[in-house]
Amino acid sequence: MLTQSVSFSELSKNSKRVAERLDTAYRLLVTRRDGQDLYLTTASYDRDREETADVTARLLAALLTADDGARVIGRALPGVFPWVRHLSAEELREFVRDLVDATHDAAQLDVHATLHRTIVEWRATARVLADPALTAQLTRPLPGEDHGEVTAP
Repeated sequence: MLTQSVSFSELSKNSKRVAERLDTAYRLLVTRRDGQDLYLTTASYDRDREETADVTARLLAALLTADDGARVIGRALPGVFPWVRHLSAEELREFVRDLVDATHDAAQLDVHATLHRTIVEWRATARVLADPALTAQLTRPLPGEDHGEVTAP
């Protein structure tokens, strides 16, 4: 779906006309020169998006607990995340658990950054595992020197 956009100045100058566009667009990208872009949406559209996230989270969780569900998810994941082929079986199971937990956070707590961070971190892990030289470099034993406890910043 292509999201229509309006400038922030257009919104401030012609707010009624912009609001009328939401009757058919449901969501508009409000571009700003001096800050982050914003989304303007209808409450019903946002509720629909929340319900979609909730259903997705519950479906994933139900699949995990169903007979053979984890295996089905494991077979489906490469179609969504091709890089999972570089993960071990245990890492793949951990990724699925993290993905389900993060999806629940998005749906139930409206915390979407966890889902994004989970995907970014596991993709980075797969990237390291895909490069044998990098894997060897990052998994080699550290020198025998102990520099003591690291204090929190």
